[in-house]
Amino acid sequence: MRLVNFELEGKPCLGVVKGDLIVSVPTAIDLVAERTIIKFPGGTPRSKARHFFLTTGPIPEDINGLLALGDARRRALDQILDGVVEHFHADLELDRLFTPLGAARLLAPIPRPGKIICVGRNYAEHARETGGDVPSQPIFFLKSNNTICGPGDTIVRPPNSTQVDYEAELALVIGKGGKQISEDKAYEHLAGYMILNDVTARDMQSADKQWFRGKSCDTFAPTGPWIVTSDEIPDPHNLRITLTLNGQTMQDSNTGNMIFKIPYLVRYISQSLTLETGDIISTGTPEGVGVGRTPLVFLQAGDTVSVTVEKIGTLTNPVA
Repeated sequence: MRLVNFELEGKPCLGVVKGDLIVSVPTAIDLVAERTIIKFPGGTPRSKARHFFLTTGPIPEDINGLLALGDARRRALDQILDGVVEHFHADLELDRLFTPLGAARLLAPIPRPGKIICVGRNYAEHARETGGDVPSQPIFFLKSNNTICGPGDTIVRPPNSTQVDYEAELALVIGKGGKQISEDKAYEHLAGYMILNDVTARDMQSADKQWFRGKSCDTFAPTGPWIVTSDEIPDPHNLRITLTLNGQTMQDSNTGNMIFKIPYLVRYISQSLTLETGDIISTGTPEGVGVGRTPLVFLQAGDTVSVTVEKIGTLTNPVA
């Protein structure tokens, strides 16, 4: 499933991408409730899915609510939505049910995550290009949630920085919370994956001798364009990851080059703190960042930066 947060009639709405359409989850649930017009034949998988979904817990209002339902109810919802598309795909008068993907305004999938946990220097060549040692254990830091913005939103350079840099990253989204999670159970706690651009003010980072302020300026965590659920990506360590700046490729690598793999990261960080539904873990950036180039390359007003991760999509943001 591709889970989206999109604008419908001026308000955020939970949606699922089906082909070139976004299906409004609240509207679809209304259609499949017992009192409404759509009826799946009794005993069919979709009929059973409808009964299971409607009778085993609350109806989600946003992506966090959907993530909290667990895998079984998400799979049931997916079956229901497939049926809705089959019944109504030709009826474009149902504008509250379907929104053409190309016409939709997508929002940050999780607009106010509890935690944005990032991994530093998780690609050896990136560690070397920035003059750092290849770490022997993960380096974690936090970005504050004021940094979150969505597809097409503007990355705003703060007035007290002239060295704003880009960092293409694969982000994990926590579905089932937990603490002291073992590596063999790590994937059970992941709802899915999305893209995160870990924008960084290098001059602040250098001046402070630590990373929080330079990583936490407003708009410094573009995310999206949606969350792809874990079942759609059986091997997250074999995804091409690229970044272009004004159409020029600046980063081009593969998530298989991570030093510390996803199960290890989940285990390592969960030994110290509790992971909660909707938390984001961003897994680090490969080589090619602006501060590692000669001459240096930093984001300027008027630039356009795009991050693409294989099997997920592309996240594009202008700079001002």
